[in-house]
Amino acid sequence: MSTVLENIIKRASEKNKCVVLPEGEDSRVVKAAAEIVKQKISRVVLLGDPTEIAKANPDVNLEGVIVIDPKTDVNNKKYAEILYKSREGKINKKTGLPEYANVDEALAGALKDYTMYGALMLKAGDVDGLVSGACHSTANTLRPGLQVIKTAPGINTVSSCFVMVAPDENKYCPDGVAVFADCAINIEPSAEQLADIAISSAETAKSIAGIEPRVAMLSFSTMGSGNDDKFFKSVPKVQEATKIAKEKAPELTVDGEFQFDAAVAPEVGKLKAPESKVAGNANVFVFPNINAGNIGYKIAQRFGKFLALGPVCQGFAKPINDLSRGCSVEDVVAVVAITALQA
Repeated sequence: MSTVLENIIKRASEKNKCVVLPEGEDSRVVKAAAEIVKQKISRVVLLGDPTEIAKANPDVNLEGVIVIDPKTDVNNKKYAEILYKSREGKINKKTGLPEYANVDEALAGALKDYTMYGALMLKAGDVDGLVSGACHSTANTLRPGLQVIKTAPGINTVSSCFVMVAPDENKYCPDGVAVFADCAINIEPSAEQLADIAISSAETAKSIAGIEPRVAMLSFSTMGSGNDDKFFKSVPKVQEATKIAKEKAPELTVDGEFQFDAAVAPEVGKLKAPESKVAGNANVFVFPNINAGNIGYKIAQRFGKFLALGPVCQGFAKPINDLSRGCSVEDVVAVVAITALQA
């Protein structure tokens, strides 16, 4: 385990938060729940039928894990009312009818989707975070968040990032850790969305990576050195995003647009952007689109041997994170620790 991950787990354990895991049908999640409680990383609510979970996982000691069956939960009507009020007036595009005609229909909907049920627990304040996705799609994890939890004040964009942990001493990563965004959710973000991603990523850098953010808005151009205004307008978009981010978060150290080397290499930063506080010194990197972000983090991961923690979801009013369907027990533990730190 990396020192950064050890530190994340240690800091999470000090917060004593409670995270709901809706996928009690997945043995990896069940084993992770037991391990999380054993290590006192957070308190855990596991959703599912307690008898079925115990039967399917006879070797797992779930002492200390709170197992709740939504079908018999005394609070399920309360959560149904929250769902009904949250979606009141929304129309089902397939039927043309209201999504939920009454609270009973909302309850039936919540009991069909335990990720939604977990989101309702989070909305009610009965848990501090939610982690799902081991056996459900990203869309299934994010949809309840968008419908019920919604975005944080001042932020209109849910995004993702990877916390990138350097394998050893790296002169271009003196903090030992960096944040790359958005690598998994927004395909071609607008200038306004890029600004939101920058602000959210800075918060992630502080709360999870434990570093003071210096945000670089990335491009193939540095401070106007290149331009594609005639065809694609990607450079003007990043320039506009930088301006918006500075206006929305004047206290944030953010600058751009930068080529990657101008953002991380002091000698290049001084040459290309001598007046910038970020150039040559960045530790949070906002890519212009998902192509660049996804390729960039995987290059760092494979060629640079960085450990990529994530994707971490950001921008929600309350913490929600998505697991890979190929995740290990250790992955679930790490994501729960990250979620607890976001709470």
